[in-house]
Amino acid sequence: MAGITNPGYTSTGNSEEGDKLGILERNITVEAFPSERYYRRMSSVHFNENRPTIEELKTGHVKSVDPEVGEDMPVDDQAFKMGWMKGVFMPCVLNIWGVMLFLRLSWVVGQCGILQAILVITLCNVVTLITSLSMSAVSTNGKIKGGGIYYMISRSLGAEFGGAIGIMLTIANSIAVATYLIGFVDSLLDMLKQYLTNFNGILDDIDTRVNDVRWIGASLLIFCLVLAIVGMSWVTRVQTFLLILLILSQVDFFVGSFLPAEDEAKFGFVGYSAKTLSDNFMTTNYHDHDDPGNAPGFFQVFGVFFPAVTGIVAGANLSGDLKDPAEAIPKGTLSAIGLTYITYIGYAIMIGSCYLSETSGDAAEYRAFLNGNESADVFSYDNCTFRKCDYGSSNDQQTLAKISYTSYLVFAGCFAATLSSAIASLVGAPRVLQALAKDKLYPLIGFFANGYGKNNEPIRGYVLSFLIALGCVMIGNLDVVSSLLSNFFVAAYALINFSVFHASMVKSPGWRPAFKYYNQWVSLIGTFLCVAVMFLMDPITAFITIACVGILYFYIKYRKPEAHWGSSTEAQQFVNTLQNVHELSNAPDHVKNFRPKVLVFSGNPAHRIPLMDFANLLTKKLSLLMCADIQHDVTTKERESLKEVASNWLTEHKMKAFYFVAKDRTFEEGAMSCMSLAGLGKFSPNMILLGYKQNWFDDESGTCQYYNILHEALDMNLGLSILRLPSGCDFSNKFENEEVLDIEISNAEDDDGLCDDDDDDDDEKDTGMTLKIPKFLGNDLDDKRRRHRSKRRSIFTGQDGNLVPSAVLDDINIFKRKKQQGVIDIWWLYDDGGLTLLLPVILKTRKQFGECQLRVFALGSKVDDLDSETKNMSDLLEKFRIPCTDVTIIPDVTTEAKEDSHARFEKICNRADTPINQLLEHKGRSNRYLRLAEIVREQSEGSQLVVMTLPMPRPDFICSSLYMSWLEIMSCDMAMPFLFVRGNQTSVLTFYS
Repeated sequence: MAGITNPGYTSTGNSEEGDKLGILERNITVEAFPSERYYRRMSSVHFNENRPTIEELKTGHVKSVDPEVGEDMPVDDQAFKMGWMKGVFMPCVLNIWGVMLFLRLSWVVGQCGILQAILVITLCNVVTLITSLSMSAVSTNGKIKGGGIYYMISRSLGAEFGGAIGIMLTIANSIAVATYLIGFVDSLLDMLKQYLTNFNGILDDIDTRVNDVRWIGASLLIFCLVLAIVGMSWVTRVQTFLLILLILSQVDFFVGSFLPAEDEAKFGFVGYSAKTLSDNFMTTNYHDHDDPGNAPGFFQVFGVFFPAVTGIVAGANLSGDLKDPAEAIPKGTLSAIGLTYITYIGYAIMIGSCYLSETSGDAAEYRAFLNGNESADVFSYDNCTFRKCDYGSSNDQQTLAKISYTSYLVFAGCFAATLSSAIASLVGAPRVLQALAKDKLYPLIGFFANGYGKNNEPIRGYVLSFLIALGCVMIGNLDVVSSLLSNFFVAAYALINFSVFHASMVKSPGWRPAFKYYNQWVSLIGTFLCVAVMFLMDPITAFITIACVGILYFYIKYRKPEAHWGSSTEAQQFVNTLQNVHELSNAPDHVKNFRPKVLVFSGNPAHRIPLMDFANLLTKKLSLLMCADIQHDVTTKERESLKEVASNWLTEHKMKAFYFVAKDRTFEEGAMSCMSLAGLGKFSPNMILLGYKQNWFDDESGTCQYYNILHEALDMNLGLSILRLPSGCDFSNKFENEEVLDIEISNAEDDDGLCDDDDDDDDEKDTGMTLKIPKFLGNDLDDKRRRHRSKRRSIFTGQDGNLVPSAVLDDINIFKRKKQQGVIDIWWLYDDGGLTLLLPVILKTRKQFGECQLRVFALGSKVDDLDSETKNMSDLLEKFRIPCTDVTIIPDVTTEAKEDSHARFEKICNRADTPINQLLEHKGRSNRYLRLAEIVREQSEGSQLVVMTLPMPRPDFICSSLYMSWLEIMSCDMAMPFLFVRGNQTSVLTFYS
């Protein structure tokens, strides 16, 4: 079969049998069997094989696919992939058996004693064990790609946390390479000084050693870079050799602990004895001879030792090079923690059983101790109560070298530990950066996304990490930043733990880790423990770390990159929204909290831009805006396409709105469905907005439907609003294409008078997020920001490819243009609950109408008492806290209209074929609207906007043509936007607090 008519039929391992089965089944059904290929991302295959669509299942015919592009992307069989032992276990063991084992474990035992040292080691491993359990859960909840712990956090907690930790881990690992190499060089020079007589450095004095650190460290860094570029297979070989050295060094000091030399007893190495074990078991000896007033305590020792166990992510950082990360990460990490924990406990007991905490190292004092000749002039060699001693496990960093049988193997183990950690950091940092670059969370880092070779090696990332590490090596001393680096790693552990807790709490259906040995509350405890460890290690760097995470988090949140990975943060957002909607639905309505929730019948929003702009002014990100598009004949695929195009348009114009398509036989039925079903609970529209029906003369059926919609909306307790513009609302025949551009302009060039879609004073007032420039910075920064800024502009072209005329552009942008001094006239004819009055008040808070004043016109019931009625209306507006420049009571609306008004109205009615009986029956009402039209033209000729109470639609008494004739005579030939509004007779204003 050349075409793929039913991909996924093969359910047996034998391809020939599968093909036969597929051929047989194709004659019966086009249904597809469950198959992995349908669940792969499109990025992982040349062509994404799709299961049959609903349309194909209905027709019984599946479209064939070119077999050449229907196959998976070729996988390089020669790509080097590692299992759990080489890929995770070895890197973790090499990092945990680090330099701390050789230089700091003996210090911990000497300061704390055996019991508290065991407690320190156990607490450290509790933190890493909880973190490893959490990391195992995350790593088995779906396929893990390259990027290690960054990938896990970003896919679990979202781009903000992931991006923050990703860039911090990249920098931290790059600097850590230099710290390990500097430690390597320091140990090398110490060894040379110990074994070579008269050795005093190579380029510098041994006590200065900066230049020696630089050239030796740079040489080693070049070696590490070459090793990384050669490939992971060689990295693994070198790490295997270094692991062997580490094991040999441990065997060396284990064997040496049973063979104490006589000349080393004065340093505290007295061999195994019950007395030494007893003296060191419970006894603590916290001290600092260099700063006696700042002696460490238990938690200070804990903070110093904790970096020894932070290598648990060394394997996870190589996730892209693992055969099966879901199997390798849990098995390798937990095995490494178990082995290293046992060895650390064993070595702590070993040191405490054969080595004294403090000794002077003086041979004469030791001989006096042996002979029992101590006196006031000759102290015992182990009496350091009133003096400074340089030896013993609590003072001498070379304790393990003295214990070992051949101390050079201990130095070799120390070299292996530092070099392996440097290699792991140099290999890990570029992989995190590569994953970060592929996700495009930060600008200008896409350059580092490309990989090379069969293993997709991040060569560019290697070079960057090399340059960062080289710069740090040239400094020669990084004690200041070493604590900060450890805090960066622990912050990542805290987020790993928190991601498991968060994903478990929101109960997302996608959270189904294959690793079951985790608990959400244990992960939460792990989060708090990690934060506590950060402050125990160094409170200052802990605050710096938290500040870095916060700054990077908000930066990414501000950029809003396209990163939707199904994180628990997105799941939590859904849960919170659902809960808020439920709470909103259960809460009783209050008039003070009323805001217009608008359902606008926009059709395609791109065709009625002024109508959408006006609706957006009413809601402006602070209320609900829904756009209804009623289609008569649309397929499912076309509907989805319409949704995608409209959603993209709304996003480009920064309109916070929901768009949906309704399919019905008529516009009226579709509108009924929309008004009935739109929204959720109280998160539903409370008013509708329509464009004025310009062609109502020529569309009798459409006019009846339009009229019925107004009536049904009021029956559904919805408010009404109809917007009429001088050039209409629909511009679909005026332009062919719209292109939205962000243009960088200066204020000197900003003379078009247009407001950006998201540029509004009211937004700043409501959110409280206006940026203020501190005065002590001066005005330079503020002036620079004001001189240049980006403005979003739409470029419209016609069918001929040329720009649309400026007049058309002005009509399209009628509600984007900032109005100058002017008035908004409110014709509050009837008390509809106050919606006619509220909408102009809302519009006045927008920048487009911010400079306009409000004028209120109302009908008078007492011709001889206009002053009293005017005062009453003014008092009412004052109670509503609505500032008006003028209040006018219209007394003569019932007088006979002018002849030319009657003639004009008669012409409109004749064109609309309005029944004679309707004209006769409602003659008085028609005259009132004619008279009202005359007064509106007299009073509101120069207004920026006219808002008028909409006449009550009553289909049982007034026909659609007569009703539309009234609207036509009142609003035709007006040079400004005209808005008809009708509330649902429910109060939307109150003067009570």
